[in-house]
Amino acid sequence: MSEALNELGAYIELKRPNCVIGYSIAFDELTVDVTPDALVGLVEFLKTDRTCRFSTLVDVTAVDYPSREKRFDVVYHFLSMYQNHRIRLRVMVREDDMVPSIVTVYPAANWFEREVFDMYGILFSGHPDLRRILTDYGFRGHPLRKDFPTTGYTEVRYDEIEKRVVYEPVSLTQEYRQFDFMSPWEGAEYILPGDDKADEAKG
Repeated sequence: MSEALNELGAYIELKRPNCVIGYSIAFDELTVDVTPDALVGLVEFLKTDRTCRFSTLVDVTAVDYPSREKRFDVVYHFLSMYQNHRIRLRVMVREDDMVPSIVTVYPAANWFEREVFDMYGILFSGHPDLRRILTDYGFRGHPLRKDFPTTGYTEVRYDEIEKRVVYEPVSLTQEYRQFDFMSPWEGAEYILPGDDKADEAKG
């Protein structure tokens, strides 16, 4: 399997040297790194080339690396049912970079790209309708970014007096913001049953 994927990676790199930064194989999966400006051209090639024929877009997602200059990896998964191959494209972008939309090549990318925009705030140029798809109207922030607070910024509840759903800023008492990562057994003044046997075995 790895040999076939290696041949495929070498073939794509040979045919599209200006698009492909490099490729790697891990866990029997081929990953091809591509520059944003070459993305659409490479995707068209992968779909139409007789050796590739990646007819199905499986998913578009992203990964956040806040400490990296190119903060996000935008990741595309394709399937070739004709050749029985899978491929992953990876595009590294900065926070303010725009990624070209591939909706014209794969219409299924429409909602995938909207989800990545909603969850990570990554913009796709040329998308026909780039708006939030999973979060509520007026939602603040992008929930899958690593710097997004786990509590969010707003809480939603039903108000019995007003008889409607109300939105309020999240307010946590200070003790809920202090986390003690020590195991509950660390620092205990008593010995659990069986612990003394472990000490005897060491001695």
